[in-house]
Amino acid sequence: MKLIRDAKQAGARLRLACEEVEISLRTYKRWFKRGIIQADKRPEAVRPTPSNKLSEAEQQMILSVSNETRFASLPPTQIVPTLLDEGVYYASESSFYRVLKAHNQLHHRGRSMAPNANKLPDTFVANRPGEVFCWDITYLPSVVRGQFYYLYMLEDIFGRKIVGAEVYECESGEYAAELLQRTLIHENALYTGVVLHSDNGAPMKSQTMRAKAYELGVTTSYSRPRVSNDNPFAESLFRTCKYRPDWPSHGFKSLEEARRWVLTFTRWYNYEHKHSQLRFVTPHQRHTGQDKSILANRQSRLELAKQANPSRWGKRKIRNCEPVGPTTLNPTRGVNEKNESKAA
Repeated sequence: MKLIRDAKQAGARLRLACEEVEISLRTYKRWFKRGIIQADKRPEAVRPTPSNKLSEAEQQMILSVSNETRFASLPPTQIVPTLLDEGVYYASESSFYRVLKAHNQLHHRGRSMAPNANKLPDTFVANRPGEVFCWDITYLPSVVRGQFYYLYMLEDIFGRKIVGAEVYECESGEYAAELLQRTLIHENALYTGVVLHSDNGAPMKSQTMRAKAYELGVTTSYSRPRVSNDNPFAESLFRTCKYRPDWPSHGFKSLEEARRWVLTFTRWYNYEHKHSQLRFVTPHQRHTGQDKSILANRQSRLELAKQANPSRWGKRKIRNCEPVGPTTLNPTRGVNEKNESKAA
C-alpha cells in the first residue's frame, strides 16, 4: 500500500500502480478507506459450505473402500468403474483423488516405480572454440547386407567444425576414448574443462570412455533417455553427410574406402561448405574468427550496391551481415535462442 501511495503522489495513475504490485484497483479501494489501511479480513471471512460437499461419513466411506485389500494397489480410475460394475457409486474419480490427498493417502499405488518427470536437459553456451563439443556414432552401409561401418564424429558447436572423425568396424568405448584424446590434443583443449555432449549409447557411457574423459579434464553431458532432439548438432551433421551428392547409396566396398570418403567430406564441410546458421561462412572461418572480416566486407559491398541502385532496394534493408553470437546447446524454453540453437 505504501508503494502504491508513493507512486500516486509522484504522479502515476492509480490503476497502473496497482497493476505493478499485482492487485486490482477494487482491492486497493477495499484495503484503503478514508485514509486508513484496513485489516485483511480474508482469513476471517465466513464462507458458506458448498451444498454438494461430501459429508464426513461419505469421506470415511471413500477412505475405507480405497484401503480395502482388493483396491489397495489400484488408483481411483480403476476403483470407481469396478464399484459401478457392482452397482455401487460413492463419488467420482476426482472426489476420490481429492479425499485421498486431504488425508495424505494420495501416493503411487502398485509395485512399479512412480513415474518421474523428465528434467530439462543441461544447457551449455559456447562463446568461443573449444568450449562445447558434441559427438555421436552413425552407421555407414557396406556392400554386404547387414554389415556396417561406424563413423565416430566430434563437432565443436561454436563453429560447427568437425574436430575429430574416424571410421571403425565396430562400436567401442576404447576407440571413442582414443579419438577424444587425439582431438583434444589437436585442438589444444586438454584439461580446459571442455564440455562433451552425447546421447546415451553404450560407447558414450562405457567405463573406458568416462574414465578417459575424467583423465583429460572433460565435463561429460548426456541427452535425456528416449529423447531424440537433445543432441541436434550431431544429428544435423549426419544428415548433411548422408545427403551429399557423392554419398555411395550402394554402400562402401571396404573400410579404407569409407575412411577416404569421410576424410573428403570432412575437408569439404570444414573448408568449403557455407553454413546457413553462420551467415553463410564456412565452419573453419567461424572457428578461426575470419567470419568477422568476411561479413564486414560483404556488408560494405551490399551498401555500395544499394547506393548505386537505390530503386532496386526500395525501403528494404541489406541482408544481415552481423556475425552470429554464442551458440547454445539445448536452450531453455522461452528464451530467445532460436537462431543460435539451430544446427541445420
